[in-house]
Amino acid sequence: MATLKEVDSEAGFDQMIQNASPSTLFVLYFHTPWAAPCAQMNTILSTLASTYPADSDISFLSINAEELADISESYDVTAVPFLVLQKGGKTLETVSGSDATKVRAAVEKYAGAGSGAGKTGIPPPLQATPQEPAQTNGNATKDLSSYAPKESDPQTAPAYSSGQGSREELDERLAKLVKAAPVMLFMKGTPSAPQCGFSRQLVSILRENQVKYGFFNILADNDVREGLKVFSDWPTFPQLYTNGELVGGLDIVREEMEADPEFFKPFSAAQPSAAST
Repeated sequence: MATLKEVDSEAGFDQMIQNASPSTLFVLYFHTPWAAPCAQMNTILSTLASTYPADSDISFLSINAEELADISESYDVTAVPFLVLQKGGKTLETVSGSDATKVRAAVEKYAGAGSGAGKTGIPPPLQATPQEPAQTNGNATKDLSSYAPKESDPQTAPAYSSGQGSREELDERLAKLVKAAPVMLFMKGTPSAPQCGFSRQLVSILRENQVKYGFFNILADNDVREGLKVFSDWPTFPQLYTNGELVGGLDIVREEMEADPEFFKPFSAAQPSAAST
């Protein structure tokens, strides 16, 4: 039977695609290890793959969207789980989310039903809706309202991992960090050297819109990295805050911009400051 294979490198992925027959259907599954819907999708695809013979003309590939950022960017992946069905170098269809019915329908549309399609026991979709961010009353420790990082700039806030202190103390620190600038980006890496594809794309969006923003490299501080997931009730990074409130990740930011093309206008470096009297 066919299996869901993990892609371990960009070179390995390119080789698999180039050496495949033009008739091979690739089911490309983009995921991140900590997102709960991805765990659900892993089960769905592993079960679905098992219904096809090992020698069938279909290949299920699992791709870590952050570790293999160049691949995910080439397929315009902005949220996970995300599926791309591809044949002969052409994208046939994409599926976003962990809806088992949609995934199976898309695969069977191009590959036909597997031998055990009616007996797979594929689990139902997982419902995972982020809650509203917690409301806090922290005050910023410094005014960064006119700050926009340059490529050579260090992160806005200092990094340290004490491994000590109470939950209340950490929450107090996080409440100040999210308000350190009108727009705060918590990312993997720095604007000049992003360490994941999603962070790189969000930095590009902020630059394209001339947004003044502060940033924090969560890879440099595990207290912040783990604490912010609980504080914001948002399990993945990057995370973008405006005026101390969580907007969301890359996919949510794009949705906000699509709904309101001037979403970032109040935070633009080109926006004139109010005159003092």
